Amino acid sequence: MSVPSLVPTLRSGSLAMPAIPELAIDSEIIGTIRAGAWIVFNLSGGKDSSAAMFAVNRYLDYLGHPRSRRMAIHADLGRAEWASTPATVAHIAAIAGMSLTVVRRAAGDLVDRWIQRFENGKRRYEALETYNLIGPWSSASLRFCQSEMKAAVIGPAVARLLPGERIISVLGLRRDESHNRAAIPIAKTDQRYAKTGNRRGTIMSLWNPLADWTAADVFRAHELLGIPLHEAYTDWGSTRLSCRYCIFASLHDLRASAAAPPNGDVYRELVGIEARSTFPFQPTRWLADVALDLLGSALQADVVRAKADQAERRRIEAAMPAGLRYVAGWPPRIPTRAEAEDIVAARRPILARHRLEDRYSSVSAILDRFAELMAAGARKRAA
Repeated sequence: MSVPSLVPTLRSGSLAMPAIPELAIDSEIIGTIRAGAWIVFNLSGGKDSSAAMFAVNRYLDYLGHPRSRRMAIHADLGRAEWASTPATVAHIAAIAGMSLTVVRRAAGDLVDRWIQRFENGKRRYEALETYNLIGPWSSASLRFCQSEMKAAVIGPAVARLLPGERIISVLGLRRDESHNRAAIPIAKTDQRYAKTGNRRGTIMSLWNPLADWTAADVFRAHELLGIPLHEAYTDWGSTRLSCRYCIFASLHDLRASAAAPPNGDVYRELVGIEARSTFPFQPTRWLADVALDLLGSALQADVVRAKADQAERRRIEAAMPAGLRYVAGWPPRIPTRAEAEDIVAARRPILARHRLEDRYSSVSAILDRFAELMAAGARKRAA
């Protein structure tokens, strides 16, 4: 399909383009673009970031913004990504005529991060630095899969690449995607990686031009603008592209991913983490249950044991003294001797399940350890 001529016009705080929906924009972003800011497209390979790049590029061309001051950047999540994502991202950037920078977390990919989190959690539990065992997975309240793996990698990289520049980072976020995104602003200053008063004078902003678009709008833009779609949509029927297996994914999308043969090895690796940790991939869903036919008999048996161990762990932790549960500045106080006895008894089977040392196996050891932790907390607050 030929790409139609799209001439933007400004309407009361938004940008209208014939044939595709309006782009959300404000006067500050318009002024910054006209002043020649660098435009950095955060490109994931998914439909939203691709549509944002193509639609915004049309507007920038109309304003006469130089293409030499635009670029795309992609955070590669390693094994967690669909194998075809890097090539898809490179193809989309090339079609758009954008130079592409690919960045990665130096300490390992997202699967490494999940494994690392559980290993760190076990060490902390063994050292009685946490009251409950901590699972490996990111969650709605702890989105390190986005903050650490994407924003905290892309932001510093852009600041290093463009020191002293005025930068607008274009994102493909939409308000109708989720409750958490319903209130996203059209634009805002981002001081995380170019802090106020920085020596080089770098200034960064975030722009969400698709804030008011729907998924149907995005797919329509792909058709009208000739933007290729990732195989997750075209070949496997996913409603969105993220990781091969996303903690926010619907059952439909998890099954779609599992149906793609190249995703099988990572599926089994993540199910193995479920089995070792006794924590399901999503709060109410075991990834193992999505495609049992992809698992061998040994791994299936490990999952059965993990589910039983999870139920026992949750029963044990629920029965631990409620007044000592985690709060900021934990622990809040030293337990009574009776509470210390309960803590000793509760920790023993969990430590054994994960082959951890029972370093605080008596009432006196528990009381001494809580005293140490409270003293360390007091010193930290005083400092």
